[in-house]
Amino acid sequence: HRSGIYPLPSSLPVCPGLEAAGEIIEIGKRVTNFNIGDKVCYATTPLGAYCEIRDFPASKTIKIPSGISEDTAASILLQGMTVEYLFERLYKIKKDEFILFHAAAGGVGLIASQWARSVGSKMIGTVSSDEKVNLAINNGCSHVINYKTENVVEKVKEITNGKGVPVVYDGVGKETFNISLECLNIRGLFVSFGQSSGMVPDVNLHKTFNPKSLYYTRPTLMHYTLTRNELENSSNHLFEKIKNN
Repeated sequence: HRSGIYPLPSSLPVCPGLEAAGEIIEIGKRVTNFNIGDKVCYATTPLGAYCEIRDFPASKTIKIPSGISEDTAASILLQGMTVEYLFERLYKIKKDEFILFHAAAGGVGLIASQWARSVGSKMIGTVSSDEKVNLAINNGCSHVINYKTENVVEKVKEITNGKGVPVVYDGVGKETFNISLECLNIRGLFVSFGQSSGMVPDVNLHKTFNPKSLYYTRPTLMHYTLTRNELENSSNHLFEKIKNN
């Protein structure tokens, strides 16, 4: 919101916030899959999570399973379901396969490191400090590159014996766009799921993607949890990962 990429409604008052967890104190007459007292969470619109009590659509609400605290559910749901669709549905990562993930010590990156380790995938992560190198490794990242002191492209080629990677997950944007392109192998997939460093500039599609027949996608979690089944399957998969790892 602060950067203007995701603008808030122009009319006031506005209550921001997309992620929360709590207890149901009242339900609508046509709600059949929830009960008063259920522990629930959500990570989507409508905005308004920065409050104590609110109405929220039952269709977008998720039950918190036993063994998962409200604090855990509220803090991990959006980032965790992001990793779920990136690794399990957009491109299904595989055991012993190299992948590249930028910002491996961030919130999404640390979950990605743990998820990749649980699958047996060899995740190469990029970070900005030696402290973050250790953090990413301790969370399961197989190889970590400090982009402040190392050449990312050269290190990726070294780690993969010159082959590059089949997929790059890039939530950084402007600063890592060209690096991501160079790290991909022939027919590789460029997954641009965020822009923490700014929007990717306009590019010449032919000159940018044709030399290696690359694929490019700009996905969003909301489009991977459109249906009730998708939302439940994604959150359930995440909660199972938390319990089993």
